[in-house]
Amino acid sequence: MMKKGLLILLLLIFVASVQDLGAQNMSDMRINEILVTNTDDFEDDFGNKSGWIELFNTSYGTVDIGGCYITNDPENLTKYMIPRGDVLTKIKPRQHSLFWADSKPHRGTFHLNFNLDESKELLFVSSDGRTIVDRIEIPHSIITENVSYGRFKDGVSVMADKKTLDITNTWGILERTSPSTNNFGADKEPPGMLFMKIDPYGIIMAFTAMSVVFLSLIILYLVFKNIGKYNIKISRKKAEKAAAGSKHIVTEEETSAEVFAAISMALHSFYEDNDAHDVENTILTIQKVTRNYSPWSSKIYTLRERPFKSR
Repeated sequence: MMKKGLLILLLLIFVASVQDLGAQNMSDMRINEILVTNTDDFEDDFGNKSGWIELFNTSYGTVDIGGCYITNDPENLTKYMIPRGDVLTKIKPRQHSLFWADSKPHRGTFHLNFNLDESKELLFVSSDGRTIVDRIEIPHSIITENVSYGRFKDGVSVMADKKTLDITNTWGILERTSPSTNNFGADKEPPGMLFMKIDPYGIIMAFTAMSVVFLSLIILYLVFKNIGKYNIKISRKKAEKAAAGSKHIVTEEETSAEVFAAISMALHSFYEDNDAHDVENTILTIQKVTRNYSPWSSKIYTLRERPFKSR
């Protein structure tokens, strides 16, 4: 029984987390641009010209707005529900979605049940029907025919403080209508083209590239040189420590043969003076070579001595 209750609890937590995740995704949507009066602008799939509302996904993930609401009445937040199950309601990252305010919802998912001519405000509401994700007042006094009112930069809100939107630096009359495309920067000349005008023959580009390469090589040379010096210093310290530890052994190895000969002679004299050698079977004898030449290359000393015949 306890296992069953624990399983139900985990299932409820999972469902709540999934709903919360969906709400977070929906919170990334923004009302991006509106056109109130359309007499000579973009047409819908039926060839009709009407006002429209553009939504923008500010996130870098796909957002499904199915089940959310768009309304022009703060007292009725669920005025138009975006149908669920339509693949077109899944807005790709940093992409737009266009809704037609033509009061003809029977024409499809993206046709609202109200128009913008008399609307004072627009609201985008989450799928719970209570949470207002984004809202914007419609300034009819400055909006004329075929002129859109939108954000200067897609999805960007300039805040006067932590809670107050700076509407004058966020929204304004756009130079051109831009349904389902960027409000700003779509016609901007790419930086590469501007640089091509400044440097048509690529001299500045080549010089810059070579400078970067040589600067990188110099930095690498200095780094490796310092690393080499450091390793040599460490090796010298280790060698000095090893030499200090083996100093006593080196002193013993440098003892000359004359010292050992003198010690042997002293022992021999001691044993002769004390008549101790007669009981020993080994006596150290040093025999002087009678020849004056150096016998270092003579082979006769490596041969066996010829035995004498007994007479």
